Amino acid sequence: MTQDYIIEIDNVSMIFNLSSEKIDNIKEYFLKFIKGQLFFERFIALDNISFKVKRGEVFGIVGLNGAGKSTLLKIIAGVLKPTTGKVYVNGSMAPLIELGAGFNFDLTGRENIFLNGAVLGYSRAFMNEKFDDILKFSELEDFIDVPLKNYSSGMIARLAFSIATVVNPDILIVDETLAVGDYKFQEKCKNRIEELLTTTGTTVLLVSHSSNQIEELCDRVLWLEKGKMKMLGNVKDVMNQYNSYY
Repeated sequence: MTQDYIIEIDNVSMIFNLSSEKIDNIKEYFLKFIKGQLFFERFIALDNISFKVKRGEVFGIVGLNGAGKSTLLKIIAGVLKPTTGKVYVNGSMAPLIELGAGFNFDLTGRENIFLNGAVLGYSRAFMNEKFDDILKFSELEDFIDVPLKNYSSGMIARLAFSIATVVNPDILIVDETLAVGDYKFQEKCKNRIEELLTTTGTTVLLVSHSSNQIEELCDRVLWLEKGKMKMLGNVKDVMNQYNSYY
């Protein structure tokens, strides 16, 4: 892996074994297991994917639901281990993969700032130092001591994005987070991403169903279809083909 690239995906495949029949309880599962009557179907979520991402690049990933986009991001983030292939990542990472991941919904927003910071590897002293910045960016001052279970999805997205971008990560992974919440905050998130790009050279991996977001932010785009690479290239060429195809 050369210094020009911060992420390299080398012949990555991800195969899941799905149960081919409905099992209602644990007892039935163990009985079938003992009798050798458990049957599974192979589901290929990703099929031989290879690409490289340059430092400071905004790299988009598009495709319909079930194309393998989120699975690919989880593999890059280290949440999943690929069935075959290699993943090389050279830098710190702030993943925004699943809305609310790393949060406890019974705790308040304030408590979750420190909890999520610990999940991301930040000390309590560091989170104390950055607390006011997180609160200001999220615009949740009036709700910070309310349990997260009473937050809307947009409020959760605000908090998650504010925590993830309080530092300048080498790699920011964003999976549909910008699609949640009001237009004003979406613009604020896009401005923050552009700031990270221009001031610190952060690399961004962006999954979005919004063609406008991809076209506005990305340099190159990977188009996945049913786990396979359909097209990889500059944003204009790929999105022209993608939009006309669907």
